[in-house]
Amino acid sequence: MEPFPKIELHVHLEATVAPELLLRIARRNGVSLPAETPEELRELCRFRDFGHFIEVWIATTCALQHADDFREITVAYAAEAKRHGAVYLEAIFSPAEPVRRGAAWDEVFEGYCDGIAQAREQHDVELRLTPDIPRSFTLEEGLETARQAIRFRDRGIVGLGLGGLEAQHPPEPWAPAFELARAGGIAAVPHAGEVAGPASIRGALDALGASRIRHGVRAIEDPELVREIVERGVVLDVTPISNLRTGVYPSLAEHPLPELVAAGVRCSISTDDPVLFDTDLTREYDAALSLGLSARAIFEAGIEGALCDETERARLHRIAVEADWPLTAPR
Repeated sequence: MEPFPKIELHVHLEATVAPELLLRIARRNGVSLPAETPEELRELCRFRDFGHFIEVWIATTCALQHADDFREITVAYAAEAKRHGAVYLEAIFSPAEPVRRGAAWDEVFEGYCDGIAQAREQHDVELRLTPDIPRSFTLEEGLETARQAIRFRDRGIVGLGLGGLEAQHPPEPWAPAFELARAGGIAAVPHAGEVAGPASIRGALDALGASRIRHGVRAIEDPELVREIVERGVVLDVTPISNLRTGVYPSLAEHPLPELVAAGVRCSISTDDPVLFDTDLTREYDAALSLGLSARAIFEAGIEGALCDETERARLHRIAVEADWPLTAPR
């Protein structure tokens, strides 16, 4: 049975790389990883806590150095996501990280942009890209990320994100980078409301001009904020299994996704960091469906939140109309 169509708006490409591919890239680049076999790498990547997550991220993403690496992981994830029914993806990458390790800005952006063109040609999956600013980096690195996003806007860059240690780094200081991006036609899609609460979401909306919020689930703690999100038509990119892995919620039964949807919030569903969190797009959608959400409603929230042009949006609406949607949650 063919999987029903899915949209994913929140996935970090650096955390999609299968162990076999990561080891191959590391060997090609002469990089030593803290594991020598796919099995050892899978065990290393098994999430333990957020500190371990950051440690593994640093230890593994250092293998990604050249344009061909960035291109290859983008194409590989497009193939993987298509296997789960994905027809449209907005993927995240953090360009300032490889630049700090010695890569050129052009090499990073060219590699990822070449990847989305190849993914379209080989796998018939539409991708757009949203470079992320790590919150612990400097404002100048954030401004340069915004400048590069504008330069590559005609190659599929549609948004600018903000990620990393949310509790330690509030969004407000990043306003200049997001103002620069908006002036250049790039939308604001920061992370907020995961580790930190409603104040972080308000900062993302008011200081950064967020058109969509990545996570945002802790808005549920402030009913007035929930009403404001509904009134503004802001879509939340919700990642249920990721929220369990990082301990935002202790169990799926306690996840506020159904309450948010009942309040009128449009929620898309994504994987976040699939390899590091041991998840995939089917499992994330199944989790959402088990909480009573409708597959078609999730897809339509994805259309609403997508930063695509009207031609692509019309294609996605046609897919929604023609799809054979499941009537019940998986068992």
